Amino acid sequence: MNLQISGHHLDITPAIHDYVTGKLDRVTRHFDNVIDVNVILSVAKLKQKAEVTVHLSGKDVFVEAVDEDLYAAVDSLVDKLDRQIQKHKQKVQNHHRGQKISQIVQE
Repeated sequence: MNLQISGHHLDITPAIHDYVTGKLDRVTRHFDNVIDVNVILSVAKLKQKAEVTVHLSGKDVFVEAVDEDLYAAVDSLVDKLDRQIQKHKQKVQNHHRGQKISQIVQE
């Protein structure tokens, strides 16, 4: 997994980098086919915004979260991302275990 964290009007400190990396480990625990992750953290007056684009095999997932605290925005972002990744994983799974393709088509 390639992870890129960038900041818009914000310096990415080692503490923020470690926090985001630790939170995104939860996503890779649920789904192994993560190719690339791009995180953009930005500040605009009193709003802290976190955006992530996750490139999976066959799909790109984009999530954003806005909060007054950057760490809360990252937490909300990871929760949303986790739900979307699990939803995608359920769609990708083969639900016809043990059946041959000819049996599925005949049904």
